[in-house]
Parts: sequence; structure tokens; C-alpha cells
Amino acid sequence: AHCPDAALLEAAVKSWDEALTLGERHGFRNAQVSVIAPTGTIGLVMDCDTTGIEPDFALVKFKKLAGGGYFKIINRIVPQALEVLGYGKKQIADIIAYAVGHGTLEGAPHINPESLKEKGFGAAQLQAIEDQLPQAFDIRFVFNRWTLGDDFCRQVLGLDDAQLDDVAFDMLAHLGFSNEQIEEANTFVCGAMTVEGAPHLRDEHLAVFDCATPCGKKGTRSLSWESHIRMMAAAQPFISGAISKTINMPNSASVEECKRAYELSWRLALKANALYRDGSKLSQPLANRLLSDEDLEDLADEETPNGEKARIVAERIVERVVEVERVAARERHKLPQRRKGYTQKAIVGGHKVYLRTGEYDDGKLGEIFIDMHKEGAAFRAMMNNFAIAISIGLQYGVPLEEFVDAFTFTRFEPFGRVEGNDAIKMATSILDYIFRELAISYLGRTELAHVEPEDLRPDTLGKGIERAEAQGAGRQKAGEDPAIEKVLGLASTGYVRSNLYVLHRQSGSPEPESHEAVEMRAATGTDDAAGESSALGGTITTQAPAMDARTAARLKGYEGDACSECGNFTLVRNGTCLKCDTCGATTGCS
Repeated sequence: AHCPDAALLEAAVKSWDEALTLGERHGFRNAQVSVIAPTGTIGLVMDCDTTGIEPDFALVKFKKLAGGGYFKIINRIVPQALEVLGYGKKQIADIIAYAVGHGTLEGAPHINPESLKEKGFGAAQLQAIEDQLPQAFDIRFVFNRWTLGDDFCRQVLGLDDAQLDDVAFDMLAHLGFSNEQIEEANTFVCGAMTVEGAPHLRDEHLAVFDCATPCGKKGTRSLSWESHIRMMAAAQPFISGAISKTINMPNSASVEECKRAYELSWRLALKANALYRDGSKLSQPLANRLLSDEDLEDLADEETPNGEKARIVAERIVERVVEVERVAARERHKLPQRRKGYTQKAIVGGHKVYLRTGEYDDGKLGEIFIDMHKEGAAFRAMMNNFAIAISIGLQYGVPLEEFVDAFTFTRFEPFGRVEGNDAIKMATSILDYIFRELAISYLGRTELAHVEPEDLRPDTLGKGIERAEAQGAGRQKAGEDPAIEKVLGLASTGYVRSNLYVLHRQSGSPEPESHEAVEMRAATGTDDAAGESSALGGTITTQAPAMDARTAARLKGYEGDACSECGNFTLVRNGTCLKCDTCGATTGCS
């Protein structure tokens, strides 16, 4: 009764009658008989003209060639739609050329072979440019030293080395073309990426070609969030479960509009929906670095609403190629010929691992060596070369903290229980173990250590940043002592860790300090014996905050796995997936 297409209704009834018959014969297994899986991504991979329940993201796409390079294609449904709408072959060709581009400078406005010959371009240079245009995103990126050659750029165009080395240098602007002329020529050659403004196309037909987001720089039209919901509602009666589809909302969407979207979904009897506001994952510092000075001046207009500014930023970032800044190479600080360090032997998941370190005279880490007892030649070579790469990075000034943050919590075999290390009892991989050890030994990152029997569980929680900072402050205070500085000049910083203390006794103390008190202070990380002397004769009591933390974690529903984005152990069950309470990341399907 709700389906206007009689043929579709008949096919659906026949299909479900057959499903019921087969189910009664073989049994039903799934909680939901049928759902609609996300088809937007797989539709692109399979080179489909349509993407199922998802609308097309863009009319023009860049297709990668097997032999290298790209070429632009328009959705093959577009020419068929134009033909159905009554357009002739010549009109269809003009519309497609407007969207995709002509891929040549022949006939282009302002920037064409004739105008370039007047600037000194020869046949060889023009042919080199023509060869690059079919796969170009923007004609500005074709006019460069690599296409034209350094000799031509210096001798004919009069460019100096500073201009050639500047990644932001605009050769077309240097040749005297204005921004408006460059944009017109760029639209002719590379295409507008949209059919808006195309010749012959009537305004009443634009809605046929609307996509999930505005297409190209000139595109202003897109499907409304309400149309996404109503499309899902049309398909919902034919399935028993939910539809995995994103409801795209513009960056200017308000909280009230989100409420209306959920209410409309409820009224249309949708099983589920997923809202995504455009630009919600945009990083503002990244936007500042990608925008030009002219863009920033435009955005500084006080009359422009903040929501509109954010939309402009997001739009320009998507359309702009990131320019890599050249950074001056740092000088490499090599280690002394005779150096100090330590060797740590451990067994990770049944595999022996030997970690050797080399230090500078000031105690900073400068190199590592990794040897394993059981591995093939390929894996041994890979680990050796990985250690060399880390060592070179350390000697060029890359902070050890960066390596620790990058490689801790990585997960691959071998992994599991760690034997032979006093601080680390579990590791998710060899790299996780190595950089935990280095972080504890050289950075004082005690929150990465396992120091209690309860912490051997796979759902262990760290000791917390506050305790690590407190112990680090104590070591810094102790490091100011000249006696400790003298000892650290001879001993390995990684081997000593935080176990080196100078005991300052108060004058007139009647009793010497007990050996047990010294051991207790070394274990707890305190560095001032005088401040603890009053408690030496009493009974030392300890609390168990880790037990409280574990109890609280269980009550919050934490599963004990580390988040792949932030590394925190705050993943909770979210349907069939996991969601991180700290950063909001998911494991993929929610």
C-alpha cells in the first residue's frame, strides 16, 4: 500500500515469500533478517556508476591508472541523464567539457599557445606542458622548473634560484597573468568540477545533478539533510534492520537542526541514523597554515558569521594541495667514540630481546641496538635497520618523546608477558616493550611501567600523569646536586634511572638512618632524606589507588583495550564496536 511501484512491490513480496520458505526449511540465524550496508566506498572501488543508498559524492572524480598517473572522469550517468532531459550530442559534449575540462591550452582564454609564445615559450616547452595537462589538478602546478627545465627558466624567463626554490612561487603571475585570467584558463583546461554554470544547461535541471556536498570551487548546490532522511525512509519498509548511511549536514547546521533531523527520522519510522556536520573533524591550526594571506584577510571581515567562516575554511582546504615547507637540515651530533650505556635482556612472548643503548656525555640517549634470539634473517635485518633509523633520528635532534608516543601501544606478534625486566611485565609488541623501557629509563615515564601484581592483567591502567610529574620534579631537584651530576657523568643514565639519591642528614641527629628506610625511599621516588626522617620510626602504610581505579573502570564499562587514536584504556562497548570515552573515536562501525 505504501509502494507506488507495483513491479517493485511484487518483486519484494516474491523475494520474502522465498526467504520465508527457505528459512522454515533451514532455520534463521541473524538477529536482523536484512539491513543495508554502507555502499558509498565500495561503490567507488568497484567503479560503479551509482553508490546505492548513498548519493554520489562528486560528479567528477580522478581515476588512478594502472601504469601511473590519473585522469578525470565524469559519472557515466550524467550523459545519459542529459540525453533523457532532451539535450543534443553537441550540447552534452559542451556540458561535460565544462565540468571535466578540455585538458589542453588550445582555445583556452588568456593562457594559450599564442600568448605563451609571446612570453618566449618554444615548441618543446609547449609540448611538455600539454603532456602534463590531462592529469593536472590545477594549471599552476604544471608551470614549474621540472616541466620546463632550469635552463629555460633562468635564461628565457629570467628567474633566479630563490624563485625556483620557492614552493609558493606562482610562475603564471610572474609572467603577467592576473588571478582572474588564471582562473578562467584553469576552468577551461581542468574543468569546473560541477555542472553549475555550464553552457546550455537549464536551471530547472540542476536538481537532477545535486550531490552530497557542493562540487568544485563554483558549486553552491547540494542535497539537503532532509532529502537524505526521506530517501532512507523510502527504503526502510523493505528491510527489517537499519540502514548504514551518513546524513550529511552543512557546517552551518545548528543544534536545533540536529534535533529536527532526529525527530523527522523518528516520524518516518527509521531504525537508526548517523549525522555528520561538515568540517566537524577540521583542525584549525591546519587551516591557518593552508590559507593564503588574501584568504585570511577575507575571513577577518567582522560581518561574516563564524559559521560561514568555518564553511569557507573547510571548502578551501579540501580544494587546495598542501605545499610542503622546506626545513633547514639540522646538524647531526655524533656520539663520542667511547660511550656509556646499558644492556637490558628480556623475554617478550617467548622471544629473547637484547636492548643496548649509547649515551652522550650528558646522559642523553643517542643510539639503540636491538638483537633478538629467535627470528629469521629478514626480521633480524628489519629490526637492525629500524634501530639504526631511530639512532639517526636521535642524533639529528628528534626528541625521544616523539618516538615513545609513536610506538608505544603498537600491537603485533610477538607480544604478551615480559620476563627479565623489573618495570615492564606486559607488552603488546617488541616496539611497545622497547619504547616503554626507554621512556622509563630516560624520560621517567613511570606511568608506562607495571609495578604491582594486579597490573599484570591485560586491562591494566597507568599510574597517572600526576605521579609521574611528581617523581620527575623530585629527580630534577636531585639532579641539581653536584654530587649526582658528578656520578651521572660516569654512570649510565638509563641504567641508574631514578635510583640515585644523595642523603642530606640533619645535624645533631642521634640515630643513623636505617637501611630499610633508604630502600623504601628509593622505591617510592622521594629524594630528600631529611624530610622523611621523622617518619622512619613509625609504621609505613600504603594505599591502593590502583584498586580504586580498576573498580571505577569496571563500573564505567571499560573493556581494557587501548584506544587506537589516543592510547587511553577507556574503550566502552557501543553496539558491536567499541567507543573511546576520552577522544570519541570508534573501532570502525558505529
